[in-house]
Order: sequence, then C-alpha cells, then structure tokens
Amino acid sequence: MLTNVHLVTVDWGHCDPAGVVYFPNYFNYFDSSTNALFLRALGCNKYEMLKRYGIVGIPLVDVGARFIVPSTFGDVVTIESSVAEIRRSSFRMLHRLLRGDTLAVEGTETRVWVGRDPADPDRLKGMPIPADVVAKLKG
Repeated sequence: MLTNVHLVTVDWGHCDPAGVVYFPNYFNYFDSSTNALFLRALGCNKYEMLKRYGIVGIPLVDVGARFIVPSTFGDVVTIESSVAEIRRSSFRMLHRLLRGDTLAVEGTETRVWVGRDPADPDRLKGMPIPADVVAKLKG
C-alpha cells in the first residue's frame, strides 16, 4: 500500500500550558496526513477530489491512538501514513508519528467514501470506492 511522509512542526497553539501537544491535536495531524496521502495518490487536493468523484467527503467513523512519547513545542515530527485496508466503501488508515527515530504516537482512522443517497439527497450514503482510487492507494 502507498505510504506518505508528512512533516509537522509543533506550534505553541497545539500545546497545553506545559508545552506538550494537547492530545486532540494529534487527530488534526492525522487528518492533514490523510489529505496529504490523497493529494500524492490522486494528484489533486481534497476539494478537487470531492468534485472529481462526486462525493461529499471521506468522514471518520472510527478513530484511535496510542500515545507513547509526548511531543513538545518546537518539535518537528514525521508522520508516516498508509492505507492498511480497503473495503468496498471504507478504508482504514495507519499513522505513525515519530520524534526523530522514536515512535511517539500510533493512530488509526476508519473512513467511508460518502455521497448523497440517490433515494433521499438529504441523506448521506457510503459509496463504492472507484477502482482507479483503489489502484492508486495500493501504489
């Protein structure tokens, strides 16, 4: 599967008063890393991806993290993101956040390829992930 590397500099606004990354901000990092992987795979940003494939988005339906080593203000961390599993309309992302060579956080996301429900356009519905997207995510 395709793996993307995304660098993040920890800003003061990401941290608690002690200068340690406030845990929900890791999920923002992972979201940005997922978007960076899709940009690399498809050659278009998220807005263009939504238009190209006629979808509403790729919302999270499950998320988790294991916090091992804290990150602090000024750190430049490396996030390695890959698609671990692809199903008909969902996929699971794995994120490894590294401080230098040290694994600091492991994260997972399950996302769904979502469009408007043809029977009721006010509702959202999981849609099959297009074959060309699957092929590009598989690398």
